[in-house]
Amino acid sequence: MYTILVIEDEESIRSFITINLKREGYHVLEADNGEEGLSIAREHPEISIILLDIMLPGMDGFEVCKHIRAQNESVGIIMLTAKVQEVDRVQGLITGADDYVNKPFSPKELLARIKSLIRRVNMLTKKISQPNNVNNNLFMELFPQKKQVKKGDQLIDLTPTEFALLKLLIENKEQPFNRNDLLDEVWGLDYPGDTKIVDVNIRRLRQKIEKDPSHPTLISTVWGYGYQWSDKEI
Repeated sequence: MYTILVIEDEESIRSFITINLKREGYHVLEADNGEEGLSIAREHPEISIILLDIMLPGMDGFEVCKHIRAQNESVGIIMLTAKVQEVDRVQGLITGADDYVNKPFSPKELLARIKSLIRRVNMLTKKISQPNNVNNNLFMELFPQKKQVKKGDQLIDLTPTEFALLKLLIENKEQPFNRNDLLDEVWGLDYPGDTKIVDVNIRRLRQKIEKDPSHPTLISTVWGYGYQWSDKEI
């Protein structure tokens, strides 16, 4: 049974979400403000997914997301937003969210997003006896259980989505992926979102692993197409 934390100040929406999640067999925890949500997140390490409203009283969802990511890179975060501007959706992803759902949303859409994210989390938590070194020149070592990548002597924490994206690129070195292919491979064929989420996660990955994110040498842009792992940095 997966545990999902719902941080939403509107009781009617929170109740609607909780009822539908419980019908699907999820264990649900609830909070009506950011501070309470952070406290519950700290007290319950078994939480797999957090549904986080942006427009919360006091500490807003962006700030809550930053605090959660500072404590836990491995939990999946889906932001709930009534804002329609693209800049707000991108801001949520930049602060560390894995996905977003625009209000109003249907139970079917929300459950599809949750299942897609759980699939990514599960893919990264398979037990392994040794670090999963997928790069033949030993430049990068991936640690699925901890959602970490080792670059040289440095261990870098990644979100589930960042890790899944990086793993796919490294395992297919020098193979260009267009944005739609990356969306299908990492987010799933039934993912209802758009390719902007790919670009934001690539940007976050570059901030974490590149020497100079403004001039990337590991994750290269294939202009007019997409991205590929180049591994040019030594």
